[in-house]
Amino acid sequence: MAARSSGTDLQRILEAIKSSEIVEDRVQLFTDLGTIDPKDISESDCASVTNCLIDFTCLDVSQCMLNKSILQVAFKYIDINLSSCLPQILTLGVKASIWCGKHLKMTLLSTEESQEDEHSSVFYQLLLDILRFSASTFSALLRFTDFADKELMSVFETFVLEELNLTKDSISDAKKIESLGPEILKVAHLIIDAVIKLCKVRSELVDWETCDDKLLSLDKRANAGHAISITKCAIEKLSEIGVIAANDGGNSVTILNVSWKGVVSLLQIGGGRFAKVNIAKIVLTLLGLITEPLKRATEAWSLSLKETVSVTEAKRIVVPVKFYMINTVKICSLYPHQAHTVHREITLCVLMITSFWIFVSNEELLKCASAVVTELLEVTTLDLVLSLLNSDKLNLDQKFAVLEWLFISEGDSHSVLDGPTLTDCNLAWVNEVFSNTCDGMSRARKLMIGRVALFINFLRYSHGFDEDLKVAITPKLHWFLDILIQDDVYSHMLLLQLPLLCGSGKTTELVWQPMITLLLQAFKTFMIVISSSVVWSDFESFLLENFFHPHFLCWEIVMECWCFLMRHAETQMANSIISKLCLLLKQLASSESVFLSYSPFRKLARSICLLLTCGPQSMVNQVYMSLIGDGRSQLSLILCLALFIEGFSLDLLTDELRNTSSQRIVYDYFDFIDNFDEASLVSRPSGLFGIPVFILSASLQSLSVPLSDIDAKTLKFLVSVTDCYKRTSDKVIKDQSLRLFGETLGIISNLKYLYSSNHIEQAITKIENIFISEPPALLYKCKPNLAHFMAGLIHMEMSEGDDDAKSCAAWELYHLLFKERHWAFIHLALVAFGYFAARTKCNQLWRFVPQDAALSYDLVSGVDANKERFMLEFKKFLKKETALSFASNPEQLELLGRDGLMLKQMVHKISMIAKEKEGRESMEVDDDKNQPNKKRKFPDGISRGVELLKNGLKIIGDGLSQWQINQYETNELHVKYLTQFSQLKDVITHFEELAGKSEAC
Repeated sequence: MAARSSGTDLQRILEAIKSSEIVEDRVQLFTDLGTIDPKDISESDCASVTNCLIDFTCLDVSQCMLNKSILQVAFKYIDINLSSCLPQILTLGVKASIWCGKHLKMTLLSTEESQEDEHSSVFYQLLLDILRFSASTFSALLRFTDFADKELMSVFETFVLEELNLTKDSISDAKKIESLGPEILKVAHLIIDAVIKLCKVRSELVDWETCDDKLLSLDKRANAGHAISITKCAIEKLSEIGVIAANDGGNSVTILNVSWKGVVSLLQIGGGRFAKVNIAKIVLTLLGLITEPLKRATEAWSLSLKETVSVTEAKRIVVPVKFYMINTVKICSLYPHQAHTVHREITLCVLMITSFWIFVSNEELLKCASAVVTELLEVTTLDLVLSLLNSDKLNLDQKFAVLEWLFISEGDSHSVLDGPTLTDCNLAWVNEVFSNTCDGMSRARKLMIGRVALFINFLRYSHGFDEDLKVAITPKLHWFLDILIQDDVYSHMLLLQLPLLCGSGKTTELVWQPMITLLLQAFKTFMIVISSSVVWSDFESFLLENFFHPHFLCWEIVMECWCFLMRHAETQMANSIISKLCLLLKQLASSESVFLSYSPFRKLARSICLLLTCGPQSMVNQVYMSLIGDGRSQLSLILCLALFIEGFSLDLLTDELRNTSSQRIVYDYFDFIDNFDEASLVSRPSGLFGIPVFILSASLQSLSVPLSDIDAKTLKFLVSVTDCYKRTSDKVIKDQSLRLFGETLGIISNLKYLYSSNHIEQAITKIENIFISEPPALLYKCKPNLAHFMAGLIHMEMSEGDDDAKSCAAWELYHLLFKERHWAFIHLALVAFGYFAARTKCNQLWRFVPQDAALSYDLVSGVDANKERFMLEFKKFLKKETALSFASNPEQLELLGRDGLMLKQMVHKISMIAKEKEGRESMEVDDDKNQPNKKRKFPDGISRGVELLKNGLKIIGDGLSQWQINQYETNELHVKYLTQFSQLKDVITHFEELAGKSEAC
């Protein structure tokens, strides 16, 4: 009877609703309808009720109360009798959402000045009710499994789309609705969470293993096709919601988390079946969210950075960035092929973050920010690019494409890069990093140091590389050395410091290390990683090819790798390496090359000395004996001198061999100086004359014999050498005497007791006489040892009166050193005087400084000399010498950049000469049978012209040498002249070789 009564009442109310034309009456009738329990009516009646709700849902924005009463009725049918009226409930939800979304914007526009009027309040409450209705519907649908009907699937998919559209609009405008904004965000969170769960439930009902992709695209009735459709829709809408939440300034953190985590979790279901989702667009969206906070921070800091940025402030910026990066890494790992289509944008983002990290790390007020960036972003940044490079779903060619774009192909010229040099970098400059596009990425100079730092991190974390990535990254070691040659990179490599996380867990601490230190550690890590890999042979080739690298920094890196290899290689392998190098050293040895510091012979000797410090004592003994033996032959003397000049220490030998070698060196030295006279210079003017002196000077620090045994004969020998130099006019003998003179000064500077000898006054007077009377250009090679000698004057008793010859000579020699205007000599003079001034008993130190010292002149005009200016510069120098800080500054960067430019030009010149020689050697000369033209003599005028060109070239070279000796500093104009002169010399030399041939075709 109750059911029949309810049915009768229901029909009466429905008829009344249809016949009523007054809105207020309909509101009351729907309220009465809501009093009937859905459990008490039949399924057909449920359908009638929900159809009525759909029919009378008003699209007029003013009829909020009517729609509210309709919605209250609909709420009851969701939980109680959904299966009987599901299509109608979904349709009602679609209609209500479309209506509400359209009128939301209209209401906001019309009520901007007065959002608290009665109509707005009712409408916003209705909006909240509709969102709650959506959340309840989605939750109820989790229990509903039967979607076999095609029309029902279509309605359901439309429902998901429209509800997420309304949710997105509501989140976007929530902050404009002051009274209900927080409640709207809470309900929106429930909707998002319910949609994600619903998609997962629908996916679990599908047997993905038996599904065919082609069938799915044709038959939308299939459950798999339906699951894909709603999930694809959810992914796209959630990513849009995620962007809105990200741009809300941290007010929608919960929405941000649930939306992006939802995107990732939905992409994970179905075994990667969502390829039709625009993965590339989602990745690009996340990349924009990653760089935007860093860009805004850089802009703010570059305008006004007056106090230290706190850890809290840094985390506020960086934590969201890490969140976006983690989600990007997950998506790229799930869909590497789709992500590969935007690999340029991904790598650009990585370079931007790396560049930001580098320069923030070297701003004193951003040290805390740098620590946060290192802790949160360093590894994650690398993971982003490794999500492609380490993927087993991409082939080797695809990985090569990423690396080629990231680290530029080896054929590209770094000299044509765009933008300002790195020397000009500051926070404002770093801000320009974020304005780069992919089109200009390969040519952007400002990203160069970021590439270098990223490559270092690649090597540091290479233990996680798969075999393909090891194969792909190893050839890029050549690129790395090439880019280190760039003057900008070179200067920053030596000065920049980067933060490094040390330890683990609670004991983790952040330490700053020079970039070059991290680089060397990274190379060693990479060597360990690939030691058992197929690319080890390629790495060995890399080490061999760069054994004689002309750039000192690159050579240092390569030699550090060789030393690391020698320390940890098997004994047989180490012995094989060193024996082959020694054999090559013997072949390169010559009396000319031993005195040329950058000759292949000396460079190889330097390398062998380094390697020997890493080997066992037995190896050192064996190498020493095989190269030097009894030290009597000309070859062994040359090899002995080369080793000692390049740093070989007798301390590396066993005690017995060390003592024997030391005694022989001292004996040969005394034998030579005892028999030295002018006649011996005339009779033996070869390049090896006086080699015992050179050997003693080079090995003095490691001799095992008492230094007192090297007695005052050395001072007498110095006097004899100076006398021979003054008496002779023969250029060869003068050169030999100067060599002996310079080396003897070096020996004396290491023997303190000689300064108290009775013969020191005569020696210092002779030294002064030579340096004061001879042209500076002839004696510049002796001045480094003169500086060391002058520092040792603290061991000599000096009177400060004008009548003391020793003191006057010392003053004059210091005056000579301080007047030198070459930066290297200035440095040597300041070091020597600083050492002397700190330890001497002399009180009148002003006597040692001339009025016209190089550092006394002002930098602007260069004509105003002031001794106070010298003392000021000297004080600055001493502070720099004792400073422990390695913080970079623009002045240091500029000096190193200038140094780097010269090194770069030198390497380029050497490379051009090598290529030219290689080209000439590879030329093939045809036989006479293949030459139809008759051979003829060159005209005499060509030979005469070549001779004139050679004479002119010599005059230009002498002029440049004199300029280099006397100039204040290495300026850009001089560097250009040297470069042009070198090229001219190569051309004339080549032309001379052609003209020297007796016949021409």
